[in-house]
Amino acid sequence: MLSVEEFERDLDQLVTRLNKASNDATRQKLEDLKGDLIRLNTERLVKINHSVMELVCAKHLILGGYEVEVEHLLNSLSCDLYAVKGLGRLIVEIETGYVPPEHALDPLTYSKARIASKICRYSGYAEKFGLATPPHYILPIHPALTKPPRYRTSEELQEIKSLCDLYYSSPPVNAEEIKNAHLHTIYILDVDQTTVRESDPADYTEKTEG
Repeated sequence: MLSVEEFERDLDQLVTRLNKASNDATRQKLEDLKGDLIRLNTERLVKINHSVMELVCAKHLILGGYEVEVEHLLNSLSCDLYAVKGLGRLIVEIETGYVPPEHALDPLTYSKARIASKICRYSGYAEKFGLATPPHYILPIHPALTKPPRYRTSEELQEIKSLCDLYYSSPPVNAEEIKNAHLHTIYILDVDQTTVRESDPADYTEKTEG
């Protein structure tokens, strides 16, 4: 694990890269978000891989006209990016592909369940919900969650419920959350080049399945 000083050094370097072509307002917003992440790191609440992806995605959203917060509290949940533009809210959850050691024998099933549970739990708090991931990790998204809610079958809803119940029981993901879950966008984050590409969820799953 990086020390606080190393964490701050890496964020400084990243923000310098992000700010090369930024205007003063964008620079200040990124500096403020960097400060928030450094403070959270001193409290051992965030790690470097996750934080750099948050900043890369945050700049993309800021340029899109959003006001952005990192690690925003939603009742008992904390979302990675909470963005507001006018009266519209967007939540983005970062997925790095990390699997904890206790799931070394079931990494794919665990990842599918984690992503399904995030879509179901978080998307109800905003008009739009997105997942962000690096290009070297393929998100294992249940295909039914890329459809509009009205097109999901009862069998698909039960399948997602059974998947989430394997790992999440306190509280469980409930049927209403699954029924109304919505996923609008996949953000593909290239930290090396500090670029972001948006993909439609259905297109993303079609191109990456196999």
